Amino acid sequence: MEQIGLYKIAYKGLKVGSYDFDFKVDSALFEAYETEEIKGGDCVVRVQLNRSEAMLELNVSIEGEVICECDRCLEDCPIAIDYNGDLVVKFSEETDFYDGDVMWISPAEDMLDLTQYIYESIVLSLPYSRVHEDGECNPEMLASFTEISEEELEALEAKAEEADVVALDDRSRSILEALKAQMDKEE
Repeated sequence: MEQIGLYKIAYKGLKVGSYDFDFKVDSALFEAYETEEIKGGDCVVRVQLNRSEAMLELNVSIEGEVICECDRCLEDCPIAIDYNGDLVVKFSEETDFYDGDVMWISPAEDMLDLTQYIYESIVLSLPYSRVHEDGECNPEMLASFTEISEEELEALEAKAEEADVVALDDRSRSILEALKAQMDKEE
C-alpha cells in the first residue's frame, strides 16, 4: 500500500511541545484500501501533536468531501466530511492494542503512521444515509420508481408472508425427515 508513507509523522526528533502537521487525502487512499463504499475524495487533515516524554496527544481534524453512491438514485454523490477527534499514542513493547482512541507503539519506532486512523475516521464520519441534496438526484432514475397504493402494498406483503410460510413448511419437512433418518440409523 503506497499510501502508508504519506501520513507519517517523524516524532522521534521532536522536543517536548506542540506541533502542527497538514496532510492531503485524495482518491489514492481509498483506492489503496480497495473500498467500494468511497469512490474518491479530496480532504485536508490537520494534526496538532502535543509531544511529552511519556506519550503523544493528537487532535485530528479532517475536512473535505468524498464521493459515494447515492442511496436514492445510485449516481455519484458528494458527501461532506467534517471530523474532529483525539488520539493518544503511548509507548510500550506491547503494541497490539489500538481501540480508535489509544494507540500503543514501540519506543524503538521513530515514525507514527496515521494512515489507518485517517481512513477509519473518514469512513466512520460518513452519514448513515448518503443521498443527494433535494432536487439533485438523477431524474430518470427517480422516474423509474413507481409508487404503489396501500392496497397494493398489503397484497405484496401478504404474498411474501405466504411464500415464507410455504418455504418454512418445506424446510421444516426436510429437517424432520433428516432427524427421522438419523433416529432410524441409531436404532
